[in-house]
Amino acid sequence: MPNRVIDAHQHFWDLATGTYPWMAGDEMKPLRRDFGPAELMSLMAASGVDATILVQCRHDLEETRDFLAIADKYSFVAGVVGWLDLQAEDVAEQLTALRLRPGGRRLVGIRHNVHDEPDADWLRRPAVHRGIAAVFEAGLTFDLLVRARELPAAIDVVGHFPNGRFVLDHMAKPPIASGFSTFWHAAFNELSEHGNVWCKVSGLVTEADWHHAAPADFDPYMQIALDCFGPDRLIFGSDWPVSTLAASYAEVKAIASRLTSTGPGVADRFFERNAIDAYQLSTDGTK
Repeated sequence: MPNRVIDAHQHFWDLATGTYPWMAGDEMKPLRRDFGPAELMSLMAASGVDATILVQCRHDLEETRDFLAIADKYSFVAGVVGWLDLQAEDVAEQLTALRLRPGGRRLVGIRHNVHDEPDADWLRRPAVHRGIAAVFEAGLTFDLLVRARELPAAIDVVGHFPNGRFVLDHMAKPPIASGFSTFWHAAFNELSEHGNVWCKVSGLVTEADWHHAAPADFDPYMQIALDCFGPDRLIFGSDWPVSTLAASYAEVKAIASRLTSTGPGVADRFFERNAIDAYQLSTDGTK
């Protein structure tokens, strides 16, 4: 195992401070409570996880400010992937202001919930390109939160910014429960051909049958990720607490650990080094 383990994808939320439309529905009821640092710290300790990257949950600049304050208080938060309006005229100025806040040096990336946009071509918009350009000019990473529908646009935007660092979240959410998708596979493979994209092996448990999936059910998808991205561009993420709909924190890490049995050195890259490279963290897992 690596010297340190970085969980490169987790969330916090306080229902008193914001709204989360994606939590609607009876199946999401277990998530409709507060999740914060104290709860996660105990789970990390039990699973041998040393640091995390805290990722945005809603389209709200105030959430990004709150997350930076958390990172300033809790040293285990090695980085924050926040949100701002990429189509705003002053993206560069907003990024500068965020970095001047307490915890601002922990800002490592920006994300937008692209798969919730009605427009499948949202990533192709000139205004969005302008905002992403500002993200890269600030030395930050852009996380791609897409499903198969948006992968063609994601491929285009990655090609448009060959010098930018992109991280694909949740393997673009393959439809595991409903059956293998050749469209997803082909587009996922095409995206992987761009060497400036890393891929998080995260969020898979909630794309499968929440009640009947076995650990081995994820092996074919993790093998696809390894075949496409190789050991140098795969990153571990728990997607906690969303993942608790289908599996515990320890179970998610155990499933992901199955990928590391494929060869020597894979665990070190997967659980630590690749997150450091993608988000430009220091070698001790902090920004």
